[in-house]
Amino acid sequence: MTLLVAQAALFALAVVPVTRAAAALLGRGAGVAIGAAFGLSFGIQRAVDFDFHEIAFAVPLLAFALEAVVRERWRAALLLALPLLLVKEDLGLTAAALAIVVALRARERRPGMVVPALAVALSAALACAVTLTVVIPAFNTGGGYDYWSKIGEDGGGVAAGALLDGAGEKARTLLWLLVPTTGLLALRSPLALVALPTLAWRFASREPHYWSTDWHYDAVLMPVAALALTDALARARLSPRPWLRTYAHHLPAAVLAAAAALATTLPTAALASAETYRPGPSAEAGSRVLAAVPDGATVAANVRPISHLTQRCRVFWIGGSGEVVPRYVAYYDPDQTAKSLTAYAERLYPGAGGWSVEAEGGGYWVLRR
Repeated sequence: MTLLVAQAALFALAVVPVTRAAAALLGRGAGVAIGAAFGLSFGIQRAVDFDFHEIAFAVPLLAFALEAVVRERWRAALLLALPLLLVKEDLGLTAAALAIVVALRARERRPGMVVPALAVALSAALACAVTLTVVIPAFNTGGGYDYWSKIGEDGGGVAAGALLDGAGEKARTLLWLLVPTTGLLALRSPLALVALPTLAWRFASREPHYWSTDWHYDAVLMPVAALALTDALARARLSPRPWLRTYAHHLPAAVLAAAAALATTLPTAALASAETYRPGPSAEAGSRVLAAVPDGATVAANVRPISHLTQRCRVFWIGGSGEVVPRYVAYYDPDQTAKSLTAYAERLYPGAGGWSVEAEGGGYWVLRR
């Protein structure tokens, strides 16, 4: 619960720089509209609705760094981008892309920042490479980086045609990213380049979960889209083309309206349902079944029971306790039977003795050795 509240607070914090930058460049009304649309965006909603993930730290860092870019605070932008290296292994490339944008934007007004920006870009890219090839393998008992297996046919490089796999799903994700959130106008801003590293590794992967708008993968793209839109709107309002100035004038209200309309199909819609605030039969059964595990017990569990037990038991991921044989197994799987689950526990912990069902219901099981 603490992690989920902290994650929501970090996402909410990111609304501050987005709104502040948009208000500074476009006026208070437009700034509030873009900030609200960002907060309601599908990427943020999906991430809040999912489990805690480390990208919760990346979203506000990116928002503050990109705010600094659009307000031409080049040094602050570079300093805010560097902590991304400590969040997630691929974000070194995102930090490098942001530094390149700083170099592009600063070369006319402050050319002295070009070399430091390029130095940060190179350093961030090298740090990403070291993390992937040295740091993570050093902590991995297998001595490698396991996620290479999700790219290419045998874990090395991008296989031919990989980018075309799931082309329809990938195109749908791009449309979600560019149309309702920016009205396509973000493509007119160099800040959109910051989204490329994340999109590249996701679309190069053979893992279908990375291609869609589900889960938390789009969250880091939302501040990029919102602030690229802000930057593009500021430029479009000075355009000699009357149609573009008119489009830019109405777009903040349009993206807020789109975000509000789409929210009825996204996790926010559940807030209007009374059932959201009532424990369902599965939750009630889970509480009853897991109460069979006494406080202080050693227990192996799969994903659903874990968060209910860690505050009062010594909990291992099932099958990952090493030489420690747990006294209890807590498991969630509605398709299991007493026979199949006890047989599974006996295979995981051979020679530990027999297992019996202590409690079950609603798809939850507790076995005792």
